Amino acid sequence: MRSTTPDAWTDLTAQLHRAGYYPELVADVLAVAVAGEEIEAHLVLPETTFDASEVRRHLTVLALTPTRLVTSHVDDHPADSENPSAAAAATTESVPLSEVRSVSLTHVVAEPQSYSAGTPPVEVTLALGWGAVTRVDLEPAQCPDPACEADHGMTGQMTPDDLVLRVSAEAEGADAVRAAVAFATALSRATARPAGR
Repeated sequence: MRSTTPDAWTDLTAQLHRAGYYPELVADVLAVAVAGEEIEAHLVLPETTFDASEVRRHLTVLALTPTRLVTSHVDDHPADSENPSAAAAATTESVPLSEVRSVSLTHVVAEPQSYSAGTPPVEVTLALGWGAVTRVDLEPAQCPDPACEADHGMTGQMTPDDLVLRVSAEAEGADAVRAAVAFATALSRATARPAGR
């Protein structure tokens, strides 16, 4: 991740090639979404998941422009009986900075009793909210009367859940954790500035 450099696009495409996950496809869909704006900061996060029968790759890219947060997510779609050849789906979303409601960063540190200033976290979770997706957690409503058998309906909580990224030094490396923290810092700064600046 680099902040406000004239060659941010060059750096971003180099990181896409290092990730090795359809870099030309990802660069093309990002170019459409960024639409010629300057990239002030970016984060490239490849992820591999495993299930019982196959390995699946994913790539998430976040790009910060002077006016928008651009997200891109790319997934593998393996061949199956209906689709004889493998495919990839690349989705982008552009969110005006004025619409970003929250930038949440959870830091996980090892041995907190001996933590000293500047020690990098071993893991971070970056959660961004802009109101497009909300998670609803429901549970039966409780009655204070332990003898009550009436149905009191449901109660719950709504939580913004637009984008959540977990980055671990053990899985992705310490550089990836530092890049996630740097991107969160740049986005927090950008969402705090007045519109038009």
